[in-house]
Amino acid sequence: MGALQQVLVVDDGVRLADHSLAADLAGLGYASVTASIEACDDVLDVIARPAAVVLQSSHRRDAAYERLAARLRERMKRGGIPVIEMDGESMPAGAPVDLKSRIGPYVLNEPEL
Repeated sequence: MGALQQVLVVDDGVRLADHSLAADLAGLGYASVTASIEACDDVLDVIARPAAVVLQSSHRRDAAYERLAARLRERMKRGGIPVIEMDGESMPAGAPVDLKSRIGPYVLNEPEL
């Protein structure tokens, strides 16, 4: 059996007390690390290659956030790592299932090392 696939959750620092994307990912069978957008480069330098990156944002849309998000998207694109964007403030019913359908194909096709 292969190692648990890891997903990096990058957020804008706004985390809901009553909802955890990490818990949803664990329920779907994925390990996850959560980091702020400001710290994601440092985190990516020390963790194993993630199967996917979930960019979870609230309403924050300032220029610094957008610049960091664009840089993250480009870095992941060059590495062949999918970036899945989610609105962190409102998790609709069925969001974990949708998340699994969006991450699943990438994770299942990733070769075991």
